[in-house]
Amino acid sequence: MNDYLAGLTTEAVNPETFIIDECTTEQMVQLMNQQDALVPAAVAKEIPYIAKAVDILHHRLSNDGRMFYIGAGTSGRLGVLDASECPPTFGTDPILVQGYIAGGDIALRKAVEGCEDDAEEGIALIESIGITEKDAVIGISASGSANFVIAALTRAKELGAATIGVCNNKDSKFEPIVDVCISPVVGAEVISGSTRLKAGTAQKLVLNMLTTCTMVKLGKTYNNLMVDLKASNIKLVDRSVRIIMSATDVDSSTATEALEKASMNCKLAIMMIKTGLDAFEAEKALNENEGRLKQAITSLA
Repeated sequence: MNDYLAGLTTEAVNPETFIIDECTTEQMVQLMNQQDALVPAAVAKEIPYIAKAVDILHHRLSNDGRMFYIGAGTSGRLGVLDASECPPTFGTDPILVQGYIAGGDIALRKAVEGCEDDAEEGIALIESIGITEKDAVIGISASGSANFVIAALTRAKELGAATIGVCNNKDSKFEPIVDVCISPVVGAEVISGSTRLKAGTAQKLVLNMLTTCTMVKLGKTYNNLMVDLKASNIKLVDRSVRIIMSATDVDSSTATEALEKASMNCKLAIMMIKTGLDAFEAEKALNENEGRLKQAITSLA
């Protein structure tokens, strides 16, 4: 038996759900809901470390760096999910935030057991994606012990990248090898060892904070409006119009007309309405302010 694994909180048996197999359906659901309610408080305790990680990510991405999630199993899938949602939400280049999972893309749909133990593959991944001293690598593992992730983080650090660990146990193997370790301890799972449950939920909350707060600091929002979204379908065009209306207090027809004149660029449309500039001059002003809409508007006041 592995003493390290045996001592992990995420591997413990939960006394609160011990006889879940004897419960009614409603009792089972209530038990899970009660356990899930513990997750936000566990994440809240990690806020100082999450904030430190966001500042690191903002600094790296502001200086031509990239952000990489590396994980295995559920943790890897969550990283890939978070990375894949950045382009449509914040209008980022897909290269800026990337997610990788042990076993490759096939592991997103089908469990590929054993890959998380392959340290050589973790190293090979870091070298194949060209990690440099400008980048930041975030390793995700509920146990904090996946060799694939540990090896990837170690190699990334050797190459000068910033390293961040996200796990669900204190005193994990991540802590000695990363610049910041975020460890929301959610306790024993509803089903013993099934870290896709509370641990996965906690990881999702943390990753939401990492990318969202970093993107806000990069000027990807105006107030709390996602003005850099890509209006690539009917729903997103409608959302863009509503965002423009909210930001500028114009009616829907004016917002739609501005969006069309801005080549379906929501941020540019707002800039045009707010300043009275045409598309060319408004885009120039945005570029001069690194795409920061509020700053660009203020600079012309």
